[in-house]
Amino acid sequence: MGFTADEVLQYVAEEDVKFIRLAFCDVFGKQKNISIMPDELNRAFSSGIAIDGSAIRGFSDAVHSDLLLKPDPATLSVLPWRPDHGRVVRLFCNIAKPDGGVFLPDTRALLMNAVREAAEMGVSFAFGSEMEFYLFNRDENGEPTSVPYDRAGYMDIAPDDKGENVRREVCLTLEQMGIHPESSHHEEGPGQNEIDFRFSEPLRAADDAVTFKTVVNTVAARCGLNADFSPKPLPDCAGNGMHINFSVKTADGSDAMPYVIAGVLDHIREMTLFLNVSDRSYQRLGQRKAPKYISWSRENRSQLIRIPAAEGEYKRAELRSPDPLCNPYLAYALMIYAGLDGIRKKTPLPDAVNENLFDPSSPAVSGLKTLPLSLGKAKTEANCDFIRQHIPAELLNAYLTI
Repeated sequence: MGFTADEVLQYVAEEDVKFIRLAFCDVFGKQKNISIMPDELNRAFSSGIAIDGSAIRGFSDAVHSDLLLKPDPATLSVLPWRPDHGRVVRLFCNIAKPDGGVFLPDTRALLMNAVREAAEMGVSFAFGSEMEFYLFNRDENGEPTSVPYDRAGYMDIAPDDKGENVRREVCLTLEQMGIHPESSHHEEGPGQNEIDFRFSEPLRAADDAVTFKTVVNTVAARCGLNADFSPKPLPDCAGNGMHINFSVKTADGSDAMPYVIAGVLDHIREMTLFLNVSDRSYQRLGQRKAPKYISWSRENRSQLIRIPAAEGEYKRAELRSPDPLCNPYLAYALMIYAGLDGIRKKTPLPDAVNENLFDPSSPAVSGLKTLPLSLGKAKTEANCDFIRQHIPAELLNAYLTI
């Protein structure tokens, strides 16, 4: 990471690179790409590569469909599963209009703007995700089934845990791409797995989260399996979460974390549509162990935000409601904006709720709000001043019409 355009051009010339994948995401975080040959790379850096955005969800209509991909040289990465001879590399791109203007539905650019706004306030954020996924068998025709790869449980080991070799291959592939996973294990559900990431600055963290899903899908397919990141793959089993760990630093050394947590709690109902984008998301949020109550805790995992037992550089907070179908660029941007709002207003952090919230009749629950528990209610909450202030109208409309 950290290459310049000239260094990328030199690398491509010297390392037998034959294809360059220019990667980007639609407004819902689904990765797309177009491959170009090495001779086109200089043009890509100087003026961009044209694409037709009319068929991409949330982008342009057929009348205004021309867009330009502008590759970010700092994101150069070899795709390890492609051949060593005639290598394939990937570059993430920002998206521009043909006249060079900003393309508002580009969520990567939206996150970059949020990071800049934070920097202007003397604040920097870091994020690290804990992403869960299921592994399912495929049938004799290679089509996905709903049969889990194993019947193991939380942190079980082989031979019950059949996913350890898949996780190993995923982690090694990520390392080859310059991404550093912290840990991996079998999760609660049958065939369910989790891989956690180190902290990094927001744009890098979002790029890595998108890359992670690509790597998992690729490795699973090579193993004859199907990876499922949906929030509720099996109706009677644990759902898939994307727990987002976040930390904040200030230029003056003050402790802004209480204000950031308070800001996220204050705006979480309005942000839920963008963190939980499908009907199945709300099936997961409605299950017994879901973090649906708006509270925080220093020890309890049933709360929406918890403070893990960590010190020093590892001190952080964990937002537990998002699921892996969210767009990480948009999720991180909204968390930054909510945190900055908490800092500006000095929003007071409510008292911690260190009680078990699984029982709705508990006195600890009586005074707490809940997240919206349907996609329709989440849309209603999102149609508000805070979201309209930070999300372009085209982007908001795409989510309101899911």
